[in-house]
Amino acid sequence: MLQYLVILLDDTSVAYCHADNPLKKRNLMPLETLRKGILFGMKQNLMIQYVFPDYALPEEYASVIESIDKVKIYPVGCKPVTGIEDGNEADVEVVNAVPEKVEAKNLVLRLTFSEMLKQKDNIAKLFASGARINLCITDVEQFSDEQIETYKKVLEEWNAVLLDLYKQGLSPQFNLLTDRMMLDKMHNCEAGVSNITLAPNGKFYLCPAFYYDEQMQVFNQLNHHQPSSDRSVGDLDNGLNIPNPQLLQLDHAPLCRNCDTFQCRRCLWLNRRLTWDINTPSRQQCVMAHIERNASRALLSDIRKVGEFMPQIDIKEINYLDPFEVRKEF
Repeated sequence: MLQYLVILLDDTSVAYCHADNPLKKRNLMPLETLRKGILFGMKQNLMIQYVFPDYALPEEYASVIESIDKVKIYPVGCKPVTGIEDGNEADVEVVNAVPEKVEAKNLVLRLTFSEMLKQKDNIAKLFASGARINLCITDVEQFSDEQIETYKKVLEEWNAVLLDLYKQGLSPQFNLLTDRMMLDKMHNCEAGVSNITLAPNGKFYLCPAFYYDEQMQVFNQLNHHQPSSDRSVGDLDNGLNIPNPQLLQLDHAPLCRNCDTFQCRRCLWLNRRLTWDINTPSRQQCVMAHIERNASRALLSDIRKVGEFMPQIDIKEINYLDPFEVRKEF
């Protein structure tokens, strides 16, 4: 069931997840399209999530944007002048380098794996900021088995920092390690299921990355009839039209529906890019998510040595990193 409508206000709106935004030419969503998008969201009872570019929008957009409850996602240091309330905990800042300090309540930190390794100590310093830190690794497809032990070690180092903060009575939030401790079911991206994206052209997409691919004329691998870069799943005039929407659902994902790496992003865009199956994650995603899951289990165990903490959560010990490695005897 849809809950969120993501509105890309411009072709150059900030990328906030795995996919970089390759579009460099400004293309502001027409004001009438924005109004129709908001009306669609209101009729569907959806929370609006605006994604801003790195420039201030024209003044006439302010009253329209502020006309409904919303979340604002914007580049760090480029806070729009359209009425963002200071201290609004729902708003999200996005940065592609580790900042010296965090001004927002929610920070998305987008780094490659190698950048993460180089900046691991500076990242750890952010945990005490009081902000929610979301680290998004932007080159998951490059992750290899040779990096497994390196990733484990980094997470162990971060666990030590987080444990010390918990001992001080703080409640740090770091998506890779603390999310799993709080979850008892899958909490993935759910693009096309709980959220849908509206692009400046008035069309709907499963997520912004599919719009980027269309605009860059990346071949649609699932179109077996003719080469096509069309990735839209409807428009404001005709409504949503997601082909075989059940195939996006968790209960139609054999690899995921019995998995307990509840913090896994399960990125549909990466799935289709790396496995050609939109509902089946790649080995890279699974291995990284299971390393994080196991590190969360270790952190939870260490916190419980200090005092009672989340007693209802049970993260079981496992002996694999990739669900494909599991073999059942029949």
